Amino acid sequence: MDFASSALTVLIGGLVAAAGYAYWRWVWFWRNPDRVPPPGAGILSPADGTVVYVRAIPPGGDVISIKEGLAAKLPDITHADSDTPMLLVGIFMSPFNVHVNRAPVAGTVNFIKHYPGADARNAHMGPMHWRLLLRRPPYYRNATHIVRNERTVTRFDTVRNQVPTPCYVVQIAARTVAGIASYVNPGQFIAKGEVFGMIQVGSQVDVAVPWTADMKVLVQAGDKVRAGETILVE
Repeated sequence: MDFASSALTVLIGGLVAAAGYAYWRWVWFWRNPDRVPPPGAGILSPADGTVVYVRAIPPGGDVISIKEGLAAKLPDITHADSDTPMLLVGIFMSPFNVHVNRAPVAGTVNFIKHYPGADARNAHMGPMHWRLLLRRPPYYRNATHIVRNERTVTRFDTVRNQVPTPCYVVQIAARTVAGIASYVNPGQFIAKGEVFGMIQVGSQVDVAVPWTADMKVLVQAGDKVRAGETILVE
């Protein structure tokens, strides 16, 4: 193969790669497929992705130990404390997942609060991404983004078993994130499974609700989930 042919091959390969990236970034990434929420009172996944932790947390207790000397408590993630036990489910969204986020419950938006990251730049989510690819739990090991990165916390007020119940959804930004979008306003009622926001490019979404003895958790770390369709808790 002569130099001209080699150069042409490289050029074509580069154009194909650039076109593939452009299609992913500006078309595929923004897809919003229809979802049909299942009937019943279950709490749905707010995001597509992989479950990375499921924890029932006593008041003041640690959620996870990320690495030596760094443990996460509930206020580190949700920026909201609780004097009752809470259930927390973390979902990692790869760049190839649908990034539209859906309400896990039907209820009224109580508040939407944005919190900047602890550092000038968000921590990279690489440790969690690689541990998931290699199937090496615990998937949160060395994943400092869980407590350090920019996030938006949305609280939905719902009713479970005739009891008023808060449900917190935490959108955690990756280093590559170009924005966390909210499509709802405080005081607005939202149906279960309805789109309420989106994180642009890589990210993680957590959902936290008060833990009660009658709850049945249907997912575990490593499970794949779909926003608006997968039941996390009954």
